[in-house]
Amino acid sequence: MSKKLRYAFFPGCTLESAAGELKIATELTCEKLGIKLDEIEGWTCCGAAQIQDIDDFLGVAINARNIALAEAAGHDKILTVCNTCTLMLRTAKKRLDEDEKLRAKVNEALAESGLEYKGTCEITHYLWALVEDVGLEALKAQVKTPLSDLSVANFYGCHILMPPDVMGFENPRNPHSMELVAEALGARNVDFEQRLACCGFHAIYPAEREAMLSNGVSCLTARDAGADCLVTPCPLCHMALDMWQADAQKHYDADITMPVLHLPQLVGLALGFAPKEMAVNRHLVKPTRMLEKKLARA
Repeated sequence: MSKKLRYAFFPGCTLESAAGELKIATELTCEKLGIKLDEIEGWTCCGAAQIQDIDDFLGVAINARNIALAEAAGHDKILTVCNTCTLMLRTAKKRLDEDEKLRAKVNEALAESGLEYKGTCEITHYLWALVEDVGLEALKAQVKTPLSDLSVANFYGCHILMPPDVMGFENPRNPHSMELVAEALGARNVDFEQRLACCGFHAIYPAEREAMLSNGVSCLTARDAGADCLVTPCPLCHMALDMWQADAQKHYDADITMPVLHLPQLVGLALGFAPKEMAVNRHLVKPTRMLEKKLARA
């Protein structure tokens, strides 16, 4: 990492509510890695992959506004820690950059608040930034507590991979970024069949049973494969896998108990933060004792 990294930070709604621990871990690990995060002043919800079903133009416009706010503050890159926020922001940017008429219409709306979408700001994800901007070797050099006794099952989540023409960071059918980061942190990767599965977060209302069954399979297959925990780069996936795990258990005779970590928490543990500093005690499925035991033996 040859220069200090600085991003406009788009935390998204879940970091302000259900996933406050992720914001803690993100800010602490970024500070440790020398990354400056400037939270976008006045940001609003990305629409969570639902708004376009009600008002497509509004869905583009609110994300154009978020990007325009970052541009007006002098940033050339926005960082998020949510797969869905990344997808919504990148989708809006792609459409605006490719459709002059849509861009003009959106800018007409933004002008009422003194903003203009220029298209000069890129959107990245914490995971991608670790690989592409920080660099795996630089990340490895910062490791204080190698996670050599920890076996992790990486759960990507759909929205960080697809559609590939919008996301496009890596092969959506065979990604490796999470495994590469885990290796740099000293952890052991566990191969399990649900690695690229959907968490079901966006389907919970129309298909609750199917979402619970899918989450149960994800936990069970990770457990059977010998993982100590699941790791995800998305707070919505974390919510589905952690908060709904007790409900998913009702559909299974076998014990599916599986702690779930946010990616920045995994990074933080390797950088030398204690589990409590990474706020893992806030999870419903508590990983604290397991982590303290594993880190003590590392």
